[in-house]
This record gives sequence, structure tokens and C-alpha cells, in this order.
Amino acid sequence: MGKTVTTHYDVAEHLRTPEEMAAYLEACLEEADGDAAFIAKALGDIARAKGMAQVAKDAGLSRESLYKALSGERSPSFDTILKVIGALGLKLHAEAGRG
Repeated sequence: MGKTVTTHYDVAEHLRTPEEMAAYLEACLEEADGDAAFIAKALGDIARAKGMAQVAKDAGLSRESLYKALSGERSPSFDTILKVIGALGLKLHAEAGRG
């Protein structure tokens, strides 16, 4: 039996339009089950697709602090999340839940 060859998959390479980025974030919000670090990682994927340096500048953060905040290893402050969402050109909205 031959060896299986795998390649690294980077979702950021597939987030090309604002609509794709918004759909990805929406899907991650639905799957997160309250895990803020999971959402931070999703925002990190989108930020990498847009360009971390520009997102950091637009959010008023250093590139290093943006990488740390969106690494998925910690839960960034809500203030940071709002700054990043704005810098990404996305909007956060709410709707009535079921139940």
C-alpha cells in the first residue's frame, strides 16, 4: 500500500471576498458553542486573508498583539473583538434565538 500524501489546508487562502469572510464567521459563530477562543481563531483566519498588517493598523493594534489575540490560544477582550470586526469591514448583529 502506498503512502498517503497530504497537504496543509489554510482556510485563509479561500476567503477572497467580504461575503465569503462573513459567511465563514457566521458558520464559526454557530459552531463555537460559547468558545470565545474559537471565534478569535476564526477572526484570525479572516485577518490573515485580508492581511494582518493592514487589519492591525485599522484596528489600532500592533501586529504582534493582533496575532496573539487571534491565535485561538486565549480569549481576547470584547473590545478587541469589536475593533477587529470593524477593521475587517464586518458587522456584528443579533437575532432572536429559538426557544
